[in-house]
Amino acid sequence: MAALAWLIIPVVGAICAAAWARWATRARSSGDGASLAGYERFREAMQGEAVRPEPTQKPDTEPA
Repeated sequence: MAALAWLIIPVVGAICAAAWARWATRARSSGDGASLAGYERFREAMQGEAVRPEPTQKPDTEPA
């Protein structure tokens, strides 16, 4: 019975390792399209020339 217990431990470990390897190498879909498009818009906005409002000018009135 003790020999059977020592045989089960590596078999269970090998099954767990195979399951993890299969999970780690699964095909993943990349859903980065919207994220990359948002980043591209941000980058273009930051590279463009900054639009600064012109300072408001006070009317030239001299005190009498």
